[in-house]
Amino acid sequence: MFVAFFKCLRPKQWIKNLLLFAGILFAGRWNDAALVINVLVGFLVFCALSGVVYITNDILDVEKDREHPKKRLRPIASGAISANAAAAGGLVLLAGALAAAWWITPSFFICSVIYVLLVTAYSFKLKHMVVLDIMVLAMGFVVRAMAGIEALHEEALKANPVAVTPYFILTTLFLALFLAIAKRRNELVILGDGAGAHRQVLNDYSTEFCDVILTVATTGVIFSYALWATSGAFQVGGALARQAGSPAAPAGAGDAYSMAFTMPFVLYGIFRYLWLVFKKDEGGAPEVVLLTDKPLLATVFLWMVTVVAILYRNS
Repeated sequence: MFVAFFKCLRPKQWIKNLLLFAGILFAGRWNDAALVINVLVGFLVFCALSGVVYITNDILDVEKDREHPKKRLRPIASGAISANAAAAGGLVLLAGALAAAWWITPSFFICSVIYVLLVTAYSFKLKHMVVLDIMVLAMGFVVRAMAGIEALHEEALKANPVAVTPYFILTTLFLALFLAIAKRRNELVILGDGAGAHRQVLNDYSTEFCDVILTVATTGVIFSYALWATSGAFQVGGALARQAGSPAAPAGAGDAYSMAFTMPFVLYGIFRYLWLVFKKDEGGAPEVVLLTDKPLLATVFLWMVTVVAILYRNS
């Protein structure tokens, strides 16, 4: 039963929580062991919290999942674990995760609570409301990004606070919208006429509508990232990067021209994902696409290497 419960947490989805590491990466605090531990624990907290959300969704949608060609294999839908057992395990996990969140910092705890409330509202009501459903999914990623920043010790931030630049928030928001819309489009394509029976809100979507808003989201991702990368504030804490002689600011963090070299990776990654969505009818599971499509995986890896090399080239 433990294996079935663990599968209910959907560990493949935990890749989304890697966004929590953005704060410590762009703030240049990797040399602080206490902060690294905080972020690592914060990552595990959000893995647990997101797992509880998936359990809730699976319990609520168990009958519909049994009619889905792939989701019928999920532990609760397949009968590998009962709904009551999964719910009990989820409550224990939720309590432990929130306790760990409070241990990290009170502000991280607040982000965790906001995330739980947001996704719970999504599970019970908001996922049935057209457009608002994908907006809530996107906000979940924004909360993750903010939590990664709040996971840093408050005491350590007093001398050199990590400010959140609007371009960082916009890039996160548009990228999350991009992935959520692609997921909705894939569901429409894969499920066909039975899409509404599986997810009620899909009755209010069409592939043509998804294509239009996917274009808007794509434009938003590219332009917000371009502004972030070339504004001289590529760090999450842009103000910190501009503080002359600040020991916490990575060398070159405010060099707008250097970060422009990351744009080709972003453009290729976005265009590759669009190709997979339109030509291969993929995109229903972004975490699977990222881990299985070698060109896309290589692009993300090269982007990360380039970012680290630029931010820390003189450290």
